[in-house]
Amino acid sequence: MFARIWSRTKAAFTRWFRREPTPGRFESGSKFSWRGLVGTAPFVWPSRDYLVYVPKGRPLFGRVPLLVWCHGCKQTPEKFAQGTRVTELADRTGCVVLLPRQKDTANPWRCWNWFERRTQRGGGEAAIVAAQIRRVCRRYRIDGERVLAAGISAGGALAAVLGVRYPRLVRAVAVHSGLACGAASSALTALSIMARGPDQDVAAIGTQARMGEAPHDVRVPLLAVHGAGDEIVAPRNAVALVRQFLRLNGHPAAAGGDLTAPPPADAERTDALADGRSVLVREWRRDGRLVARHVEVAGLGHAWSGGDAALPFNDAAPPDATALVGDFFADAVS
Repeated sequence: MFARIWSRTKAAFTRWFRREPTPGRFESGSKFSWRGLVGTAPFVWPSRDYLVYVPKGRPLFGRVPLLVWCHGCKQTPEKFAQGTRVTELADRTGCVVLLPRQKDTANPWRCWNWFERRTQRGGGEAAIVAAQIRRVCRRYRIDGERVLAAGISAGGALAAVLGVRYPRLVRAVAVHSGLACGAASSALTALSIMARGPDQDVAAIGTQARMGEAPHDVRVPLLAVHGAGDEIVAPRNAVALVRQFLRLNGHPAAAGGDLTAPPPADAERTDALADGRSVLVREWRRDGRLVARHVEVAGLGHAWSGGDAALPFNDAAPPDATALVGDFFADAVS
């Protein structure tokens, strides 16, 4: 009899106090920066809206990582999240996701103005997104040591700027089909350099950014994913991006050399995929810690690898770039 009473009492307490994991949810916000004026759209108020995805089962206490997920041209935060399935990654890892939104009035194709001088130097839209990151870090109890900026195409170029100009705020960067910080000397050359590579010494920009930090202990690891068949942003832009971040991180392999050719890697391998594609992976480390990982996907064009092919700028074939970002983030902040 005692056993039956105890069983019923235990079941009642379980029903009363059981806490099902809270479902993931999107929340919206907006943030401005006094440094956020953009030269290519000088009359646009320096503010941008954003979405925040709070993952399933977000703990009441403790600090969690942050993914800053920057969409590309002709995209919205909602479609970028859907195509990349970043919410699934967030639910699995407990990361909060910040998704900045570009204004049509700031760029008619909703591209981030990565080629604009103020933005390249850390002002403009880079300053606006940096202000969003700071706000989200405060409001959602983010671990400041685990903040990653990622994006595709123009969003990837903006993520690169954030890594170079805000190394104390952004601790790792993942760029898919994007470009280096300062790759274009002006808005007029942006389209041409997408096809032929940077018209400025982006490696020197990495060195200058490093020298601006004291005591020069910068470490902002990079993941660069690029399709070998990308005809919109040439693969040589990923090589220049890697060289820039090797300089930023003080890796000796970046000294000298042609910006269009990758420097000697600390490790290199080629993986064959089930669909006949292959992936070339190069890695560089400093003192045993990851500095840069370059993933070149044969047969991939200008699209998010492993994404939802029902949406533009997504390719369903492997590898899964979102999973690559998750694995890289775990390695980069360890």
